[in-house]
Amino acid sequence: MSKAAELAKSGDTLTNQPSGRKNIVTNGAMQVAQRSTSETGLGASDGYFTCDRWRTFLAGTAGRFTMTQTADGPSGFANCIKLDCTTADTSLAATERLTLLQVFEGQDVQQLKKGTSDAESVTVSFYVKGDQAATYVCELSDADNSRMNGQAFSVTTDWNRIELTFAGDTTGAFDDDNAASLFMGIWLHAGSNFTSGTFASNTWTSITNANRYAGSKTSFFDSTDREFFLTGVQLEIGSQATNFEHRSFGEELALCQRYCQRFPAQDQADAGDFSFMCMGYNATTTEQEASFPLPVTMRIEPTGTFSGNWRVLHAATATAVSSGPVLTDAGCTNSALLISSTVGSTALTVGQASGLGQNDDVDAHLILTAEL
Repeated sequence: MSKAAELAKSGDTLTNQPSGRKNIVTNGAMQVAQRSTSETGLGASDGYFTCDRWRTFLAGTAGRFTMTQTADGPSGFANCIKLDCTTADTSLAATERLTLLQVFEGQDVQQLKKGTSDAESVTVSFYVKGDQAATYVCELSDADNSRMNGQAFSVTTDWNRIELTFAGDTTGAFDDDNAASLFMGIWLHAGSNFTSGTFASNTWTSITNANRYAGSKTSFFDSTDREFFLTGVQLEIGSQATNFEHRSFGEELALCQRYCQRFPAQDQADAGDFSFMCMGYNATTTEQEASFPLPVTMRIEPTGTFSGNWRVLHAATATAVSSGPVLTDAGCTNSALLISSTVGSTALTVGQASGLGQNDDVDAHLILTAEL
């Protein structure tokens, strides 16, 4: 007997059950951390620091924290994000905030039918714990139409699964493009600009900053004892939280690589201090140019940041790069690199093939980003 038939026989109804992939969140189990597994002294600026697709949005706080991908998840989850307050901030400026969030492209949330009479309710679920009791806010916000909907949730010292169903919003459709449309944020700290109003739970309204963290909410920066752990995050259509959708590491990595790609990959870099990255040719006696295809098409043309020490391998010789590497051109599917090196008596031979790799530096890498 089919599930629908079983439900009909029992008198229950079959609610919206999506076909295919149900979890709209990427890296909800915190498996992928291409940039780093641990960063200290965070709080001065926002950005992506550890687990892929999880962005911290910060403003004005003197508080500081450490963010790590930590092997301390509930049953069935090997990893979580851990935030650990290292510098408290109990004198809050009005503009302060700390939000941990994920941002979604408009073309990836069309199934929510937002802005129509058929707008779907959605359920956010996640596992969370802290070092002490706390109350925070989970918020959905619509960047295309400046609308928001928030709900408070409680944290204890044990892992608990939070399940929050948000009503469908019949006002304002998401743009059908690759720009930021939907924000799903966990608010952890805010000043009076965000707390001086009235909190309206599970109500879609125009964004009014004063209402977003109003009421008796916890400040993550109230003590250096404060910790926050998060994993198993799921956003799905419907009014019921279902079991977390576990994807393979390969699937999750590919989804993350639309927004961030690291070369060499961390597992390659761990294999040795001279890992090879890509092939190219000698454009001049002092410059190498190289290009290589990307494993996943990126959202937009990426920007690139090189770290560490590099070398050019040419004619059975390895010469340290003295200036660069520099990303001079980048496409969504391939990237061109210009490597400038002063090579002295071992000058490059124009037109010959050459390679680019780490130079006795296991941490040398290139990060390409096309984040929202």
